[in-house]
Amino acid sequence: MTAPIDPTTSPLRADAVALGYDDREVVTDLRLAVEPGKITALVGPNGSGKSTILKALVRILTPRAGAVLLDGEPIGARPSREVARRIAILPQRPTAPDGLTVRELVAFGRHPYRRPLRGLAPADHQAIERAITRVELTELADRPVSALSGGQSQRVWVAMALAQETGILLLDEPTNHLDIAHQIELLALLRRLNREHALTVVMAIHDLNLAARHADRMIALRDGRIIAAGPPAEVMTTDTLEAVFGVRLAMVPVPGSAVPVFVPGIEAAPGPTALD
Repeated sequence: MTAPIDPTTSPLRADAVALGYDDREVVTDLRLAVEPGKITALVGPNGSGKSTILKALVRILTPRAGAVLLDGEPIGARPSREVARRIAILPQRPTAPDGLTVRELVAFGRHPYRRPLRGLAPADHQAIERAITRVELTELADRPVSALSGGQSQRVWVAMALAQETGILLLDEPTNHLDIAHQIELLALLRRLNREHALTVVMAIHDLNLAARHADRMIALRDGRIIAAGPPAEVMTTDTLEAVFGVRLAMVPVPGSAVPVFVPGIEAAPGPTALD
């Protein structure tokens, strides 16, 4: 396995964190360091703790034990506006108020910078237009969000997060309810933003094959514990995925690609068990 990330270089990390709801513990002894400037994919079955971890990383959920550290300091001790200027999160199934245009929804991303009883400053307008341009929705900026396709709507929400100008973006199942074409389009957009603007991305995602092709690092979870972490080539093995999901996955070569796909329900093919 690749050496673990040096915690001193990570802008966001969890140190021996336990998480839960009421009397139910979901995550135990989580030790996770987000690699700056990279895309990290959290994968695992339902109930493995992916969404819960994202909530803790952005301070929506308070740890029962341990601490989440932002720039080396406990995130719970940081002012809310300061945290919102460092980390943006796109939750599952966000909903917009009726009648909002693309530009009006993206403007909500400037909330951490606005002063009470004051309108948008020139810097806010500039950030909004930059965000809309980066997701390639300039021609639709004045159109109601409700009139857009599912793929276009998801890009609007990404633009709202970009308008926060945080440098760290968390996404909870961003490809859910999108068809395969829009899934690929959205993940390609995230990859471009990561490469061109050094955006640090952490996303919970179900599709292992899409995760392996778009993430620099994968963290495989089961029952609130990390089973494996590292580059896709090290995490995406038949043995690891069987331990995580409880099913045998076959590695199937893809003509013209060095990255195979994993298919459940058939015996694993002989040969190497990791991505080349």
